[in-house]
Amino acid sequence: MATKTKSALADRKMVARAIRDAFKKLSPKTQIQNPVMFLVYISAILTTGLFLLSLFGIQDAGTGFTLGIAVILWFTVLFANFAEAIAEGRGKAQADALRAAKKDVEAHKLSDPMDHENFTVVPSASLGRGDIVFVKAGEQIPADGEIIDGAASVDESAITGESAPVIRESGGDRSAVTGGTTVLSDWIVVRVTSDAGESFLDKMIAMVEGASRKKTPNEIALQILLVALSIIFVLVTVSLYAYSVFSAEQASMENPTSVTSLVALLICLAPTTIGALLSAIGIAGMSRLNQANVLAMSGRAIEAAGDVDVLMLDKTGTITLGNRQASRFIPVDGVSAEELADAAQLSSLADETPEGRSVVVLAKEQFGLRGRSIHDKNMHFVPFTAVTRMSGVDYEGTEIRKGAADAVRQYVEGKGGTFSQECQSTVDSISRQGGTPLVVAKNHRVLGVIQLKDIIKQGVKEKFADLRKMGIRTIMITGDNPLTAAAIAAEAGVDDFLAEATPESKLGMIRDFQAKGHLVAMTGDGTNDAPALAQADVAVAMNSGTQAAKEAGNMVDLDSSPTKLIDIVRIGKQLLMTRGSLTTFSIANDIAKYFAIIPALFMGLYPGLSALNIMNLHSAESAIFSAIIYNALIIIALIPLALKGVKYREVSAGRLLKRNLLIYGLGGIIIPFIAIKLIDLVIVGLGIL
Repeated sequence: MATKTKSALADRKMVARAIRDAFKKLSPKTQIQNPVMFLVYISAILTTGLFLLSLFGIQDAGTGFTLGIAVILWFTVLFANFAEAIAEGRGKAQADALRAAKKDVEAHKLSDPMDHENFTVVPSASLGRGDIVFVKAGEQIPADGEIIDGAASVDESAITGESAPVIRESGGDRSAVTGGTTVLSDWIVVRVTSDAGESFLDKMIAMVEGASRKKTPNEIALQILLVALSIIFVLVTVSLYAYSVFSAEQASMENPTSVTSLVALLICLAPTTIGALLSAIGIAGMSRLNQANVLAMSGRAIEAAGDVDVLMLDKTGTITLGNRQASRFIPVDGVSAEELADAAQLSSLADETPEGRSVVVLAKEQFGLRGRSIHDKNMHFVPFTAVTRMSGVDYEGTEIRKGAADAVRQYVEGKGGTFSQECQSTVDSISRQGGTPLVVAKNHRVLGVIQLKDIIKQGVKEKFADLRKMGIRTIMITGDNPLTAAAIAAEAGVDDFLAEATPESKLGMIRDFQAKGHLVAMTGDGTNDAPALAQADVAVAMNSGTQAAKEAGNMVDLDSSPTKLIDIVRIGKQLLMTRGSLTTFSIANDIAKYFAIIPALFMGLYPGLSALNIMNLHSAESAIFSAIIYNALIIIALIPLALKGVKYREVSAGRLLKRNLLIYGLGGIIIPFIAIKLIDLVIVGLGIL
């Protein structure tokens, strides 16, 4: 789903669809959902009615003037509709791609999970929760589920956009599969976990289209504020009309202020800019999250991500690369480093784990030991087991073993050898530094220790420093002992850590932070993570994880990347920044409009108001036209910013507020003065008024 596409406004097909949708959204049922723009909608209808009356001699203002205001107001409504439609368009494009992946296929339904030969062929649409299906290589997985038997390589590109296949297997935290993905090798038995129409793909389509997008609490609160301001401006406008009538009667003059002009004033005073873009900002924020291959189960989740101030991150795969690497050979008891490296490499030649490969590479780099094979000396490889916690090799009467310190000690001493204090001190020193010691023994004699080190991901420390600037506290979660955890936490630059983490300790830590008023985000993929995910304010479940984890979370990361949590926080904060910046700009805009319209409306009654015509606009009608045209055009001008979002910056809330007030507050005051004056010059120059 995460594909790099050109800008929505550069996609002609998307723009054409948005224009059509903008006209479809003119129905009253749709318009009333946005109260501020509904006010513009009613005003457009009113001025259109006044224009039609003027054709029959019932004049409110000049026929051409009234028609011009009506047309501009209709364009204002259409521009707002277009902003929302173009934001929805990106989601619809994503939904179309997902629908292409969603198709009804034949499913092999089993009555006995252990009998793979006897199955009933049924359409995938008929499958329900609890059904058991058998899927072999080359077949599409018919429904969401969990693997209860087997293991397979699965192509999930239809969902994630990533072409590289992934391994899914029964048991553990990588047992979940998604309907619409394809098995590439082997076979699996899947228990269906969703009914027809409620699959993960169905939910994704609904979310990216915006059909399931509900307004967030902050969005609702801002809309209530905008409605309140609009009501105030309606009362102000009505009062001004009554006052102008009274003043005209007292001066024995005709009322110089028309209803059309006052309607234009009302629309210019009302917060139409942010009212028009508010929905588009929210939809675009959700779309950016979808483009990052994250599915939010609610709009509230992404908004909460913007307010998060505590991040709980797994060590493995997030802070470290997830594979420990051999970094040093430390000989003991007079053994040479080369002899230790030789034995360590021999014991690792058939070890295909990342740690084993790194031992071979380190020996090759440091001592030039290369071109060796387990077939050279008729070697017999001894695999690692959870019982022995050692691996090694036997050849020509020689035994080499490497493994955990206590396991090698027991092995050596059991064969009559000794485990020296020097070796134990080396093991303890490595543990204190946050490393993992592997002891190597040859023919029951300890040669030395291999230091394995968790490799901190490049750039992680800088990311945590940026988060700290924003007031976000980072906490590393690990199953390591406190000494190792403390060393890694210090190297990575996190603020705190939770060592020897258990489901209960993670849940307890989240509750403690929340009780102190913090918003907490965390990631997880296993059933044991479900309680903590359910408690967290922002809970990102891995798509590869268990069904329990996905149901507990309020976001699902389709890439199953624990580092995605940092990106989610960035997107959430960008959404809040964009909304706040454009609200500031919209309200600041009104100052210039006051100077454009109010003097123009009331100079006939109060000539002294001409001193406020600081823009030196040509006439009352050109001033009103210029302001109302600017009011419409600024919506179109700000659509790219609403879709892309304000540039994300890792600064504190205080600095961010000052910056936004400077750029969007001051800019919102200055730009309208320049734009309204230029529009006035164009109108007059073209002879329109």
